[in-house]
Amino acid sequence: MNSLTEPAEPEPDASVARPPLVRELLLVVGLFLVYKFGRQLANGHEAEAFHNADHVWSFERAVHLPGEGAVQGVLLHSDTLIHVANTYYATVHFPATLGFLVFLYLRRPRHYVWTRRVLAALTAAALVLHLSFPLAPPRMLDAAHLVDTAQVYGPSVYAAQPATDTMANQFAAMPSLHFGWALMVAVGLIVATRSRWRWLWLLHPLLTLLVVVGTANHYWLDAIVATALLGIALAAIRMPLTVGGSAIRRHLLPAPAEPVAAVAATARGALPSAPWVPSAAFRTPPDALSASDVLERMPIRIPVQVSPEPGSTSVATAPQLASTGARR
Repeated sequence: MNSLTEPAEPEPDASVARPPLVRELLLVVGLFLVYKFGRQLANGHEAEAFHNADHVWSFERAVHLPGEGAVQGVLLHSDTLIHVANTYYATVHFPATLGFLVFLYLRRPRHYVWTRRVLAALTAAALVLHLSFPLAPPRMLDAAHLVDTAQVYGPSVYAAQPATDTMANQFAAMPSLHFGWALMVAVGLIVATRSRWRWLWLLHPLLTLLVVVGTANHYWLDAIVATALLGIALAAIRMPLTVGGSAIRRHLLPAPAEPVAAVAATARGALPSAPWVPSAAFRTPPDALSASDVLERMPIRIPVQVSPEPGSTSVATAPQLASTGARR
């Protein structure tokens, strides 16, 4: 089976305790509310936001990044493409991320904990930038000569006037969390699954990038900064490890060479009481005796006399002591 959600390994997450559902719901909702409230704090900086937009636009042209208008020009050739792009921007962002987290929570608890931490770190860093670097999107910048596709063609998630928008901060373009979250969804699914088709998850951030740029909601630089922040978060936050069979074997104590010593150590509590395997030296001591050696060293010998006549039975004499100087 080669579905996009096949397990990446013989399920190590089966031994990982799933976080309490109520706590996780409260945590995710709390983070979302903090983020929304924090974005609202950045409102009211229109002059600074447009000033920063001029600088970002000039910087992109100085480093020869492709113009955002090149992507929008393709979308404007078809009303269907415009509607699809606007709908994708308005409806896919949150549901895709939420569905991704639900899947990991139910099927990959270890990956879920790691992903939640990375997304929280990425969102917190983005909030700091939104507060410290307000940025007007390219659809508001006169120098860009771009169309606000959501307002002209619909659907739109923003109010027509940014100053009256109570649901979102329209001057928080950098970084693009639409793209950052989409990229983390793809990375998380690639890590958590093993199908050879799992790399197709990268289509989600690719489509998101084309949508956010083509609808003039973000600059190319917004996606670049989001990628850099996500890279830092991934480098700083490692996935929780599970103790597998190989790790258990590495941490086991070596088998004792003498059973008496092992019993004594177990009684003192120095070794676990689990069954042990004797070492090779104990199993085959260098001074091991053969069967003939054992018979030769026995203190009592039983001489046996066999009658040469056919059909007769053996006649055994009484046991005698070996001629070792012992009393007969």
